[in-house]
Amino acid sequence: MKEKYMKLALKEAKKAYREGEIPIGAVLVKGDKVIAVGHNQKEKYHSSLYHAELVTILEANNKLSNWRLNGCELYVTLQPCSMCASAIQQSRIEKVYYGTSTTDPEEQEIVKKIFEGNQSETSVELEGKILEEECQKMLQNFFKNRRK
Repeated sequence: MKEKYMKLALKEAKKAYREGEIPIGAVLVKGDKVIAVGHNQKEKYHSSLYHAELVTILEANNKLSNWRLNGCELYVTLQPCSMCASAIQQSRIEKVYYGTSTTDPEEQEIVKKIFEGNQSETSVELEGKILEEECQKMLQNFFKNRRK
């Protein structure tokens, strides 16, 4: 099941790639139903807020008419940054699956701490390395081509 939804996230990442965006895609699932999908759109909207995770969360909020995304799981091709991790935690998403992780160990630790939450907040489970090679290759190819 995890691979099925990560493949959908990779499909979204490919859209971002074709649009000249950093190829990161995300899919939000509740039960066995896809609620929302999204990909990076920072260049398109000239805003640092249009990360794949935030685009997907906003779509889900609108679709469900609720900011609470209890019972939902997020599949994203790259481990969320700290900004997205906070939004995920605040949205009450229960679990995040990611493909590959950031190369910055400090950022990885910050995200883990955010997801651990505190006594007044819910925690978020984090599981990585889902189709890691495919997710990693897409990012590497993007930056390799960008440098040319």
